[in-house]
Amino acid sequence: MTPPEIMLDWRHKGLPARAEGCSPAELPALGIDILRGDCLYPVAVLKESAIAHNSAWMQRFVALTGALLCPHGKTTMSPELFARQIADGAWGITAATASHVRTYRRFGIDRIFLANQLVGRGNIDWVLDELARDPAFDFYALVDSVEGVALIADAARARGIGRPVNLLVEIGAPSGRTGVRSHATGLAVARAVVAAAPYLALRGVEAFEGIFQSGDANPAPVGAMLERLVTLASACAGEGLFAPGDVILSAGGSGFFDLCAERLAATDLADAKVILRSGCYIAHDNGLYDRLYGEIAARQSDLPPGGLRPALEIWAVVQSTPEPGRAIAALGKRDIGNDVEMPRSLWWFREGLHDAPQPMPPGFTVPVLYDQHAFVDGPELLRVGDLIGFGVSHPCTTFDKWRMLYTVDDGYRVTGAVTTWF
Repeated sequence: MTPPEIMLDWRHKGLPARAEGCSPAELPALGIDILRGDCLYPVAVLKESAIAHNSAWMQRFVALTGALLCPHGKTTMSPELFARQIADGAWGITAATASHVRTYRRFGIDRIFLANQLVGRGNIDWVLDELARDPAFDFYALVDSVEGVALIADAARARGIGRPVNLLVEIGAPSGRTGVRSHATGLAVARAVVAAAPYLALRGVEAFEGIFQSGDANPAPVGAMLERLVTLASACAGEGLFAPGDVILSAGGSGFFDLCAERLAATDLADAKVILRSGCYIAHDNGLYDRLYGEIAARQSDLPPGGLRPALEIWAVVQSTPEPGRAIAALGKRDIGNDVEMPRSLWWFREGLHDAPQPMPPGFTVPVLYDQHAFVDGPELLRVGDLIGFGVSHPCTTFDKWRMLYTVDDGYRVTGAVTTWF
């Protein structure tokens, strides 16, 4: 795929006036330095070296396990990052909504896995129209009820597009999100899909084990969900319910992808294809996913070297030091996510004193985040005008606050930019 050509302007926060009218590819020639006051703060950056490392690491991981990667695009919604992931070997891109599917199609993505139920007349009709328009469009969606199957089947029958809609039965968990709650229901849904041929085709079984990210390092619920997935897939195969071709077994968010690859690869289904859907790996983080990766590394002794590296940072200026031990940084909920944990102050920089960012000393916390202000509490170190580099926990809700994020080298010089389309 080729990302759309974007011209940057005043609508992209953090962009200096001299960069207005430039494309991301033209930014390096401007010599923008994040640490030298060359941009408007706050500003979001992605470390190019970490992005490249993480993409290569994940491709090595799936190659070792025999799985394929269909990264969840909702993490970044960035065509430039999608293009990198596909160029590095991704099987396709995962979507969460019909609107995501439409956006991905505008980016030129030919294979899309909708890891959600396809419901709503407008949603179903748009997908059917796109399948009819482009025979090369390879699309998959989930079902967890006979009623949901009927909605898609009725619309597909009325449209008569000449090929079936590919569906997977979704496994759920009690008190969880979508997905069948019992083996019997799963079989009933699978049989309903088959009964709607040639308008629908049963292509596999799916689950999202990430609902168990409780932070207690207990993989038992994940294992139980994967067993239910494999058991249902085996039963469907035994009844001859799957359509011809590969049988897709899909799970693997960003917290337990190792367990998913390991268990799903161990099935005895001859035509099984394991699809992992991790999305956060590309940017990683300094909180939730860093801890979850630590648990993966503790479970697995043969991971590719180097681990995953946090790439996403938000840089802001200290605008006030009104009380001893408290600095006020000019960023807030409009700039950085706090849905899982508060941001972390990673670096500080004072022009004229430092040549490079300094690690933030121990003892600093971000106890309060307002719309445009962050309290940074700790030893009396920071002055008005200093820069602070913040890390995030759970990158998704930081990406969606920025229409443009700089890519930077390890010296924080701008090498380009990625755009987002939430």
